[in-house]
Amino acid sequence: MSQEFSTVDWARGSNIYEVNIRQYTKEGSFAAFETHLPRLKTMGVEILWLMPITPISEKVRQGKLGSYYACSSYTSINPEFGTLKDFKNLITEAHRLGFKVIIDWVANHTGWDHHWTFEHPDWYVKDSKGGFTEINGWHDVIDLNFSVEPMRKAMIKAMQYWVRECNIDGFRCDMAHLVPLDFWINARKECETIKPLFWLAECDVPAYHQAFDASYAWDWMHHTEKHAKQEISLHEIRNTLHHYSQYPNRAIKLFFTSNHDENSWNGTEVEKYGPLAKAWSVFSATWKGLPLIYSGQEIPNKKRLAFFDKDEIDWSKPLEMEDFYRKLLHICKSNKAISEGETFILPSNFDDSLLAFIRKAGDDCILVILNLSTKGRIKINVEHGWLDGLFENVFSGFQYQFKPGEEFELQAGEYILYKKVKD
Repeated sequence: MSQEFSTVDWARGSNIYEVNIRQYTKEGSFAAFETHLPRLKTMGVEILWLMPITPISEKVRQGKLGSYYACSSYTSINPEFGTLKDFKNLITEAHRLGFKVIIDWVANHTGWDHHWTFEHPDWYVKDSKGGFTEINGWHDVIDLNFSVEPMRKAMIKAMQYWVRECNIDGFRCDMAHLVPLDFWINARKECETIKPLFWLAECDVPAYHQAFDASYAWDWMHHTEKHAKQEISLHEIRNTLHHYSQYPNRAIKLFFTSNHDENSWNGTEVEKYGPLAKAWSVFSATWKGLPLIYSGQEIPNKKRLAFFDKDEIDWSKPLEMEDFYRKLLHICKSNKAISEGETFILPSNFDDSLLAFIRKAGDDCILVILNLSTKGRIKINVEHGWLDGLFENVFSGFQYQFKPGEEFELQAGEYILYKKVKD
């Protein structure tokens, strides 16, 4: 079953911006979102991930509009967002501006009135009474049966439709670990007969990198939440990062402080992390992997967005975090220490308050120090040999001549990011 795939070049050292079309604008449409593309381009966004664009089942629908993840067709457009032509126009304009676009793919289940339920009811898992069922506790969806080969072929054909018809650049695969790995391997092989694609799995299972380029850093994110609540120490987070370092060489981890699930069900990044939110965002963009930004984080959006109803993001406020993310995303792209560098975690006398590391690739070098505590005036002495030469503070622009043995002092929640100035 083993299959070797290559990650598309444009995904390495890139970033992902998750787009919630429904809540993004008053209109909640592809066309309305399209007007934001120039702003996102300036911010440094490269890969746009669109939450499911397919129509939503009406049967057993939750709320007025329902869940994007309970589809009624795999090859149609949700009329709430516009038409197929509108979607193609969005893809074309995004490509013109240099973006790549991936779409959410929900393979494990459909809504209760998906057309397969009456065309091919045998394609679904059944309960003891022969009825449709779902084993994960989700009220508005029913499980597909991946032991049925015709269903698998139809699913892959549907995925190919979006690649061929709309020229999308890849898939973010919902709850990927609930679907057999061999299906994803075959799906990738068949879809990439059309063009090379980028594949992101919503799971934290190393084996799934046989099919996927990138996977969620769920364990890391959950541990950072627990740390913010003072339930665990930074030592456990370091252990998680070590675990990720044991993944296959080509594996990419996706780091984030928010996404659609986190925002709606567990709280905004401000709720979860408080004054540590920006420091963890700096980590997400500077550790080995890909950073994810969710719709509205650049404001920052401080409300939980309704999941099943209209609840638009308020763009009328100044975008206080836009410049913060612009600087992070631009250094991600321009600095090889982030995309491919060696990493050395720096020791300190405050290992449960500070997370510090230095990364280097060729002439590129970055220094990251994060005070992930409520304690102020914490000092760290950096004795590493890579800290030698002229460095620039990425956020202030100020430059300093450093040498091994430099001492840094951080206030509670403070973050430091320096890049080496090339000769």
